[in-house]
Amino acid sequence: MHDSPGGAPRALRRGAELAGGAVLVLWGAATLAFLTMRLVPGDAVDVMLGPHAQVSPETKAAIRTELGLDLPWYQQYVGLLARMLRGDLGESYQLRMPVAEVIGRQLAPTLQLTGLALTIALVLAFAAALLARGRRARGIVAALELVVLSSPVFWIGLVLLTVFSFTLGWFPVSGRGFAALVLPAVTLALPVAALLGQVLRDGLEEAERQPFALSVRARGASQSRLLLRHTLRHGSTGALTLAGYLVGSLLGGTVLVETVFARAGIGRVTLAAIQGRDLPVVMAVIMLSAVVFVVVHLLVELAYPLLDPRLRRGVNAR
Repeated sequence: MHDSPGGAPRALRRGAELAGGAVLVLWGAATLAFLTMRLVPGDAVDVMLGPHAQVSPETKAAIRTELGLDLPWYQQYVGLLARMLRGDLGESYQLRMPVAEVIGRQLAPTLQLTGLALTIALVLAFAAALLARGRRARGIVAALELVVLSSPVFWIGLVLLTVFSFTLGWFPVSGRGFAALVLPAVTLALPVAALLGQVLRDGLEEAERQPFALSVRARGASQSRLLLRHTLRHGSTGALTLAGYLVGSLLGGTVLVETVFARAGIGRVTLAAIQGRDLPVVMAVIMLSAVVFVVVHLLVELAYPLLDPRLRRGVNAR
């Protein structure tokens, strides 16, 4: 067994594919957001000023010119792409401040929430997959996962608030600090953990049927050694792929969770920007989500060879 002569060109080609895919995702996100906001009915200036504003048509026209809303749509689109290439996110229509500052102020709470939620989801998924090995335990865990996946996120949040905040008083309803972060993170984590647990269990069962598992058993290895040193690594690739895609759902879920738990963050900023037709803020949030998706996808691609040694380099059996 030796390195394949075409290993380096394949690596370069794969790198080019990933870079091209990243650019395509970012461009598609910007285009989709622009078209979506263009299709929303109503005049952006009227929405910005509010229904009770007493403003003359001349003033509205001046505001529209200042914001570039009087330009043809294709000029607005090209200008938007050009600004994004320069790293200029523009200025919020509603807050009259740089969008980068608006996002920057709310980014830390959302990152803390999603980071803790992802950690909890991974711990729960691995615990369920490792502990639910028997038929009865697997049936109980599968039933719990079905209940979680069938429940809306906001309903899960309200139930957790009722039980652990209002009834038991273990966690605050809202506020700052780690204690106030636990329930929102668990609310986000439970649906993700349910999906990951299902995929991980299927992956482990499939890995245990592979020839390498039979060889390990033939050498006298225990079931726990086989699981922890071999099948867990090989059976986790599907769950890793799903975890990468579910990061986007975690970011999307922050809109509801931050509203239910009265937390500051990107989710509430996004909701306010959509309601106020604050296009620069909406675009920045969508682009941020696209960047996170691209980065997570690249990390997943880099993690595959660590889980499956066969992917570390192209090999040919001789």
